[in-house]
Order: sequence, then structure tokens, then C-alpha cells
Amino acid sequence: MADRLSPDRRSWNMSRIRGRDTRPERLVRSLLHRMGYRFRVRNQKMPGNPDIVLAKYRAAILVHGCFWHRHLGCKFAYTPKSRVDFWQRKFRGNVSRDRRTEAQLREAGWRVIVIWECEIADPPRLRERLWQEVGKKIDLKSGDD
Repeated sequence: MADRLSPDRRSWNMSRIRGRDTRPERLVRSLLHRMGYRFRVRNQKMPGNPDIVLAKYRAAILVHGCFWHRHLGCKFAYTPKSRVDFWQRKFRGNVSRDRRTEAQLREAGWRVIVIWECEIADPPRLRERLWQEVGKKIDLKSGDD
């Protein structure tokens, strides 16, 4: 099946896809902040420039789009019908880079937490997962840290 958009229009559309400060990243940051965590965004000195870094907990959070990073079994990780070879190469490269980044972060002593775009649809479940993986549960009523 051919692309319904002209090459120029497709290029324009693709150029508008953000690589940082995406809606899923902003939602995860907002949730972490409400949970009482303090963090840095995009530490460029770390392998792969993690989206969120909780230095106090040695945790690096990578917020992945299901389409671009190939979330296995996710309905958002479909493959376009046109230019299949291009997309398969692109996705393989993304997944390979993700694996390298995760390995480098772990070798440097960081815990790596991957949050998938589809997970933000259920904030209570995501909050519980973050508490378990970061390793600190905060009592919001008492304000304890």
C-alpha cells in the first residue's frame, strides 16, 4: 500500500515528531514530582542521555514511545505498510541503541527503569511500579521524605 501523503508532506510530518519533552515524558515527570521525587532531566554526561535521572537513588528512567522503540505486544508498535525495509532498519537501529544504552548505564552502576508510552494510561499502576522500582515509598500525608 502506497503512502497517501506526498514525500514532502510526510517529511514535514516526521520533522514535527519531538525527541524530547514529549507528552509521555512530561506526564511521568509530573507524576514523579507529585510523588515527592526530585530529579534531573536529560543528563547529557550519562550514556544515552536518560530522560529522567534520580541521582539520589542511582536510577535512570527512559520513557520510550511504543512505536519508535518497539514495545513487544503493544498495539502502538505497528509497522507501516509502505517502505517496510526502511522502517525495519530504523526500528532495529533504535532497539539496538536502546540495549547498548541500558547496558552502559547498568555497567556504570545505575538502575534502569523503562517506562512505555502505553503505561501512562494507568497512573495508579505506574505510580506503584515507580515506588517499587525506585525503592522509596513516600507517605504523602505526613510529608516524610
